[in-house]
Amino acid sequence: MQVNILEAKNRLSELLKSAQAGEEVVIANRGEPVARLVPVRKRSGRQSQASSESIVAWLARHPLPAHAIGSAVDIDAAIAAERDAWE
Repeated sequence: MQVNILEAKNRLSELLKSAQAGEEVVIANRGEPVARLVPVRKRSGRQSQASSESIVAWLARHPLPAHAIGSAVDIDAAIAAERDAWE
């Protein structure tokens, strides 16, 4: 289904339901397609696991600098010191 921008604005809830049901909704500007509404695919457990693993791998390659590592107590103290400096 293709609709123009004004129609999409006026019928957004209906168009979202159509997309959720699996229908592709194309939004056009003066007859030229500019956007497409499609249902969001749910991630499988395997995809979520892969995503988590890629984040962990990135963090391993980009460790925090030594000066940025501290305990919660150290961080709270640093924040308090900064606030005190402004008062």
